Amino acid sequence: MIVQSPRQKRTKTGQTNAQDRPSRPQPQAAAAAGFFAPKTPAGPSNPIPSSSPAFATPVHPLKPFQPPVLTKAAILPIILPPATLRPLAFRTFTKKHSLTLTSTALQELATFIGRHCGSGWREEGLAEKVLEEVARSWKNRNGGVIVEGNSPELKDILKTLEGNMSGGKILTGPRSLSRQNSLLLEPDQDEQHAHSRLGLRPVPSLTREDSNASFGMSGLEFTEEPEDDSVRDVRRWLKVIHAFDQPRLMYNVGKKHFERDPSKPSLLPAASHKTDAFRNRYNVIHQRILRNEAFQSSSVQGSSLRQRTNANGLSSHKITPIANLLGRHGSNHMLLGMLVVLPTGSLAISDLTGTITLDLSHAVAIPEDSAWFTPGMIVLIDGVYEEEEETMTMGNGLSGSSGVGGTIGGRFQGFFIGQPPCEKRRVTLGVSGPDGTGADHTIGGGFGWIDFLGVGSERAVGSKMRKLEHRILRQPALLEDGRPSRGRAVIIGELNLDQPRSLQALRKILGLYASDPEGCTPMTFVLAGNFTQHAVMARGGSGGSIEYKEFFDALASTLADFPSLLTTATFVFVPGDNDGWVSAFSGGAATPLPRKPVPDLFTSRIRRVFAAANAEAGLANPGKETEKDAGKRRGGEAVWTTNPSRITLFGPSHEMVLFRDDISARLRRASVRLKNTSKASVEPEPPTNGNDDSAMDNQCPPSSLPDAPDADDEDMADTTMTDAMDVDSAPAPNQKTTMPPPSSIPYDVLAARKLVKTILDQGYLAPFRQAIRPVHWDYTSAMYLYPLPTAMVLVDTTAPPFCVTYEGCHVMNPGSILVPGRKGAARWVEYELPGVGGTGTGGGRVRECTF
Repeated sequence: MIVQSPRQKRTKTGQTNAQDRPSRPQPQAAAAAGFFAPKTPAGPSNPIPSSSPAFATPVHPLKPFQPPVLTKAAILPIILPPATLRPLAFRTFTKKHSLTLTSTALQELATFIGRHCGSGWREEGLAEKVLEEVARSWKNRNGGVIVEGNSPELKDILKTLEGNMSGGKILTGPRSLSRQNSLLLEPDQDEQHAHSRLGLRPVPSLTREDSNASFGMSGLEFTEEPEDDSVRDVRRWLKVIHAFDQPRLMYNVGKKHFERDPSKPSLLPAASHKTDAFRNRYNVIHQRILRNEAFQSSSVQGSSLRQRTNANGLSSHKITPIANLLGRHGSNHMLLGMLVVLPTGSLAISDLTGTITLDLSHAVAIPEDSAWFTPGMIVLIDGVYEEEEETMTMGNGLSGSSGVGGTIGGRFQGFFIGQPPCEKRRVTLGVSGPDGTGADHTIGGGFGWIDFLGVGSERAVGSKMRKLEHRILRQPALLEDGRPSRGRAVIIGELNLDQPRSLQALRKILGLYASDPEGCTPMTFVLAGNFTQHAVMARGGSGGSIEYKEFFDALASTLADFPSLLTTATFVFVPGDNDGWVSAFSGGAATPLPRKPVPDLFTSRIRRVFAAANAEAGLANPGKETEKDAGKRRGGEAVWTTNPSRITLFGPSHEMVLFRDDISARLRRASVRLKNTSKASVEPEPPTNGNDDSAMDNQCPPSSLPDAPDADDEDMADTTMTDAMDVDSAPAPNQKTTMPPPSSIPYDVLAARKLVKTILDQGYLAPFRQAIRPVHWDYTSAMYLYPLPTAMVLVDTTAPPFCVTYEGCHVMNPGSILVPGRKGAARWVEYELPGVGGTGTGGGRVRECTF
């Protein structure tokens, strides 16, 4: 074998190798072994190369640094008795987070802590951190007040926590479970860092919106510091919620908490759903009453019902189930139930335990003539139970009953009847102070973690959204110059498009707001039906579907003349009973609520008008953004909503209910005639508006109805219910508030107060029998007024226009856009958010103009 010398090798390659040096010839076996040896993959190149060919490159190049793999530290499991863990769990769950642990949940937690924390659960404080994370994540998931061991939420939380623990400790760093990560309220947190919060399984494709949906932050897209113009615009935080899109909540009596209805809703449900709707409505009012001071008794009670007092020294009332009246002839009781009409035509009251016939021939309303009472309402009645004579002679008191849940024999002689006391919004949500600033402490409520509308709960995002509202709408620079506020809503009542004068009035109103300075136009316009005087779809009057579409085409031509409003405001259209499609088979009669919006078939031209105005101004059309619209400011839009529906602004901070119904005339037709005890009162004459309602009786005014605008802080006892009512007319600062005589109070004021108190005390938009005002049983959640909204638009053409505040809820009725009896006059309501515009109170006011 010939071996090349180093000199010969250098002449062939033309360069010098540092490893080429004189060496002895190698045996052939060694060469063969090197040839057949298994080849190893070449490692990565040396990150620090040689600075000169004279320095040899290392035979084994340096490998890049790789972080060590974290391994879980070994923990010796122990058996932890639940009784040993109970004191620590009580301090964490009950004292700190106001949660209640069941025995099964305590057993699950003790088993988990004993297995994963070991003997250091007490000395090292491992168990306290685990309990804190479990309690916080349970509240983030809206799990309820009671923590149950067999709930899938608790099992999912513990399973997620198990994967984020090592050595009995919760991991920190990229997989930290700190409070900021579990709440996801800091916008500058890393996305992967935030996804590992407790209560959600780590999914790589999980987005921030999906993670926020579990605890009341869905749909908000909240940012701490609004920077661009689209976020600073108030319309960015305005959302219209349809009735069929609202969460369906049911009150759980056992847990004393609201839960989502897991069943699938239907327009044709089973008959049992009607009973469930009544049961849920009764339970909501019953739990609301039990938190009222007038129904809270002290631990030491007297022997007589009239001697019972609560902690504040006030008389305490007690509600008696109807089934408990059997065998108690001549005793005094207070009943809570629904007024019903028996098949025999008699009036009765029914609750969850039974039904009994009523005698209201001597009943007096408390406060007198302050509310309506019709079958279908849930009322409080105080009176005496009287058994039948045949039953009394038998001596057992049971023969007159058809069983629990049926009609009980005898009758209930009612002496006093009243509406269930209303509850303020901040009391229901458990918020301290009128605006959550901690001005005073409110006892009660506890539903602050419930997301009633799907826009975020009060406890989760309420304070953040109020800060954002103050930053956007209540800046001193925007309030000093006296310019019109952006936080305004223009509410236009019934707009009959088949009347040419209605379009003329609308053109005049829009022209007034189109002349406002740039950036000061109203944020929304609400237009309510009926959009035709007659049920055109049922061939009422003349025409049909073609004529119905032509009316909206005429409206589109009117709106096209105001492009500055079309690009800066949200137009909301609420249908009436004469609008399509429902009027095609109802003929304009009472239709089931909630009802769907006007179909897109008739409103397509109005949508094209908005799209053309936005395109001309270079704005993006909301809901139809494309790649070309990226970075553009959102333009105006037309929203055709349901009846009823809701408008939310800044999440749960502001809630406005939109409802179109002639409820005042329906109350007068179906009201129960009661005894009138005011001898000197004179029944006022109702205004002549074309409605002859002879069923209106007892129009004497209440005894105390102050006109002070801040009467909202009065107590909610039965004797002062009307003190919380005020009309939109404030006295002078140095003028003493005196109560005018009853005869001097205008009829419109009395009618407005009576109507508002009836609806808000009931907490329900359709407190009638199903035959009078039908409601879809599976969608009754959209009819509730609980918690009370901050504002309510009640478009009722049979009631006078008004703006009234009751228990913190501002109710407005614009009536019809055309003033009855006056030619060339238009009427509407302008609502301003409280605290915006420099007034500090906000609210609505009825405005008029001529055209």
